[in-house]
Amino acid sequence: MATSPRGMTTTALLLLTAAAGVGDAVGYLALGSVFTGNMTGNVLFLGFALVGEPHVPLLGTVVALGAFVVGAVVAGRAVPRSTASVVPRATLGALVVVTAAGAVLCAVWLARPDPGRPALLVVTGVLAALSGAQAAAVRPVGNADITTVVVTSTLVNLARDGRPAGRAARLARADRVLAVLAVAAGAALGAVLVRGVSTSAALAAVVVLRAAAVASLLAARRRQQRQAATEGRASTT
Repeated sequence: MATSPRGMTTTALLLLTAAAGVGDAVGYLALGSVFTGNMTGNVLFLGFALVGEPHVPLLGTVVALGAFVVGAVVAGRAVPRSTASVVPRATLGALVVVTAAGAVLCAVWLARPDPGRPALLVVTGVLAALSGAQAAAVRPVGNADITTVVVTSTLVNLARDGRPAGRAARLARADRVLAVLAVAAGAALGAVLVRGVSTSAALAAVVVLRAAAVASLLAARRRQQRQAATEGRASTT
């Protein structure tokens, strides 16, 4: 499957999902207990804070939520909405920008590994905005089972349409399981790097995972274009 266009795009989406897991580990463990990709958790934190829970980072949560939405809006305007038979060039472009911005952020953190509270809020906002842009950019790829940022709906679909119900296709079921494993593995990797190495190492892992995803999507796009050209020639003969 990995050498087919579908396999390549699925691999890319799973890599992006793992990157989101690493990013959330950075947000929670190094940026003041906020999430940069899992906005469901942040909405819950916001609710807790609004009724006076003292241990919830209200400002960081608001920053992450707002930045995520902004990133998703920007990428949503740049990337076509419809599902395409070929990975859109705009999706690749948006993910390249997201990856490059993450690399810059990693370099800045490496140069200043102990930023103050205002700088931490900026980092939180940037990471959340990049996660929002990532989630919006991959929508046209067409795999609703792998959103690349959260797995709540994936778990629901897995339970609702799984083997007991007898309705899910084998590939869809596998994608859902792999998405859950990917975000968990990313979170575990991020925690190990933040606690055992450095935050900059975890940020670098996010960049590497996204870069690998871009490479996989680019390979899928090229394979799809070759297949489309071959089919076009066949239809004219």
